Amino acid sequence: MWKKLGLLFQAWSGMQAFNELDIEEKDVVFYSEDNASWVHFEPIIKELLEKHRQKICYLTSSIDDPILKGNEKLIRSFYIGNGMIRTLLFSWLRVRLMIMTMPDLENYYIKRSKVYPVHYIYVFHNMASTHMVFRTGAYDHYDTIFCVGPHHEKEIRTAEKLYGLPAKNLVEHGNSRLDSVLFEAAKREKKDSSNGQKRILIAPSYGKNALLETCGIRLIEILLNAGYFVTARPHPLTVRDNNSLISQITQKYGSNANFLLETDVASQASLHSSQLLISDYSGAAFEFALGLGKPVVFVDLPRNINNPKYTEHYCQTFVRFIRSQNGYVLSTDNLEKAPELIDDLISDRESFESKIETIRSENIYNVGLSGEMGAKAVIEQLEKIKEENVG
Repeated sequence: MWKKLGLLFQAWSGMQAFNELDIEEKDVVFYSEDNASWVHFEPIIKELLEKHRQKICYLTSSIDDPILKGNEKLIRSFYIGNGMIRTLLFSWLRVRLMIMTMPDLENYYIKRSKVYPVHYIYVFHNMASTHMVFRTGAYDHYDTIFCVGPHHEKEIRTAEKLYGLPAKNLVEHGNSRLDSVLFEAAKREKKDSSNGQKRILIAPSYGKNALLETCGIRLIEILLNAGYFVTARPHPLTVRDNNSLISQITQKYGSNANFLLETDVASQASLHSSQLLISDYSGAAFEFALGLGKPVVFVDLPRNINNPKYTEHYCQTFVRFIRSQNGYVLSTDNLEKAPELIDDLISDRESFESKIETIRSENIYNVGLSGEMGAKAVIEQLEKIKEENVG
């Protein structure tokens, strides 16, 4: 109880301190739902600071967010919690630009400002399509969307036409996480692990039909018995909401020297050290395949459909496209065949890698330059707002 009261007081103090700032000090504001948001903002923020010397405010709902302890003079950070105080702050928000990775603005607790013409920018936290795994109207109330690739632009324009929505400002952005994986890969030496123990990464999506929730324990057992080093990297929401599953995995395999449970999704270590990734519909598969040119095995599970109207869009989902191009789809009835399939795909890595660059360049905007392009779009929008004398 006392801990909750302490966090409530800190959130209230954070809101008060933020609201006391003059509007000129709140030109550009980022909101982070949790620690995982930073990796998607970092390249944009770094460019804003270093190239444009732009002051930034950073609101976070995580008391453990490292940015709260940072010492960058151009960033002012505030803890606002994730309850009533956050809801109140957003309803009475007075800023020029609000940048978020959270869909469903206006649809649930987080509303557009009632008192000020805030311009809301959405940054994707993965490369997935907008019209199947996200709810109907998830992006309708944003003013600007930073698109990862042509698929986002096509899907959003299709939705606008279907539902009579006003046209949004669509920016050819790219993907910050993919770029950071590419940058990190360029710094690392490529090592041939064919004579050593093969390392396999399991990185699933979230939900009752997801890989870890349905057949994850069975899959881990099969892979360990085949002699692989196995890293299981649960979705952050699985870690948050399914303690019993995480505890079950830890109790069963935690003492196994060939198993690692990785809950820090910001870390890239397992992505680079693993030769193959096993997933369902997770965005990590995109980073692994498109960023590192490594094969992916997709376990064929029911799709996570949060928008029952998605078939009206007549747009192929990006995950379906990637699954057809970047790996192999494995039935849950054939999990025992996973080791044989894994060995074949790893041995054929070169042919797989050769086609990745083309797939990446044709389907992802501004590869390696997303931070630069995102910051440029932020500054241009801010200048436009000021020219129109808003505020």
